[in-house]
Amino acid sequence: MKVNYGYIKVLILLVLVGFLYAFSNARNKSRVINKPRVEFTSSDNLFLTHDNVSKLLIQNPKGLNNKNKEIIDLNELESALNSNPMVKNAEVFMSVNGELSAKIEQKQPIARVHTNASYYIDDEGSYMPLSANYSARVPLVTGTVYKSKLDKVYQIAKAIDGDQFLKQHVIEIRQDQNQDISLRLRQFDFVVNIGSLDKLDKKVNNFKAFYKKAIKDKTINTYSSVNLRFDNQVICTKK
Repeated sequence: MKVNYGYIKVLILLVLVGFLYAFSNARNKSRVINKPRVEFTSSDNLFLTHDNVSKLLIQNPKGLNNKNKEIIDLNELESALNSNPMVKNAEVFMSVNGELSAKIEQKQPIARVHTNASYYIDDEGSYMPLSANYSARVPLVTGTVYKSKLDKVYQIAKAIDGDQFLKQHVIEIRQDQNQDISLRLRQFDFVVNIGSLDKLDKKVNNFKAFYKKAIKDKTINTYSSVNLRFDNQVICTKK
């Protein structure tokens, strides 16, 4: 009987390839997770560091270090990161070679509350804690402020953040017990009384017109307060 060595070689090759694939697959599944790779998006100022995020992943309730990659729950890790009050959005994924990666978008603060408690208000009106790694240059918020009622403060902070003139000049937002708003400026010591935030755009435009004229007339340092409470006029009090 003639032996077909060609078929035998093919059969041996198929068995060998199957063995190597099964071995590689088993080894890949049993690969343990080491320190994850962390990437921050859209920010040069890090309120969280790469090590902070790594610790958040490693110290999640089920742990991470030296875990088999097959038992890592990526959704659970994402939830752990997204629950951090400094994180706006987090994505966690794993490469084919078993490297765990996290892509982090931080919250962006637009004001810093400085009363009995200190914290940021982010660009969506939510609470954001202070960071030991970086302090944002944003207006201070003083007066009567409650963490559960940030809507008025957020509204004026958002308007300031979105207006280049206000962003350049305003350093303090003060809210009184009636939720009326006043502002302090970087270069001048008069108070800008806005009152309620009704017709805020018109009040801001009135202030810009006053500012331009007062600068031109060189009278801007003669005032102690500028009242914008009435949307059709600007009432100034001299020192």
